[in-house]
Amino acid sequence: MWRLTEPLHAVTYFTPEAAAAFEAAGLRGFWRGYFAGRAAPLGPVGPAPVTAAFAGFAPAVVARALPAVWRTAPPERVLEARRDGARTALRRLLAGHAAAAEEAAPLLARATDGLDTAGRVLSAANAALPPPDDPLDLLWHCATVLREHRGDGHVAAWTAAGLDGCETLVLRAGIDIPRTELQPHRGWTDAEWDAARERLAARGLLDPDGSATGGGRALHRAVEEATDRAAARPWALFGPLAADRLAALLAPLARACAASLRFPNPIGLPAP
Repeated sequence: MWRLTEPLHAVTYFTPEAAAAFEAAGLRGFWRGYFAGRAAPLGPVGPAPVTAAFAGFAPAVVARALPAVWRTAPPERVLEARRDGARTALRRLLAGHAAAAEEAAPLLARATDGLDTAGRVLSAANAALPPPDDPLDLLWHCATVLREHRGDGHVAAWTAAGLDGCETLVLRAGIDIPRTELQPHRGWTDAEWDAARERLAARGLLDPDGSATGGGRALHRAVEEATDRAAARPWALFGPLAADRLAALLAPLARACAASLRFPNPIGLPAP
């Protein structure tokens, strides 16, 4: 389900419509729109809670955007911009799939209804927003609530595995995603990256060449499995027949939205 909902959510990062909507709100440059758009449900927060919630970003890169962006556009304006940008992008990408989108949106909303967000700050903040009426808005909103729900659990899983934000990226770079797709987009310096690499090597998780050892790959698998277990509850309550129908509806929508992504990408989404 993550592979089917993540491309819907990701239009807010990787489409020209989303960029234009943030720029119209005064948020010029990718990172102002990114940090404001993703953090806006939390209110006009500073860098510390956003660094903690987003988890994989260097504190310095977060502090360059927050709290300054709120002087340009308050959270209410940012929420409007991200909704408008996502809706406009989905309207273009899902042209020809209107019937599937209209049926999928209320089904996806069932998965977020009464969602348990204990310990999941980003998911809870998004879930607390009023559900929109427009089917494309609702589709994006629910996909966002669920991806942040899974993401919050993912952060908890790798924290429990004894990894910090930079170390998770260095370990992943040793498995399947190039360093060039991770380090620049999270703001870590070469010194910070190399220090994380040394810490992982000292734990036997990386070889001298930076590739993951068997132990490193096993730890990565364990984190992913724990993430999946923590994300499974909404779908267990959903029921298998409804989940199968929703998956069938989402598959062509996800493939259409994946056209806005490159592969590999910094969010770790595999090609459909």
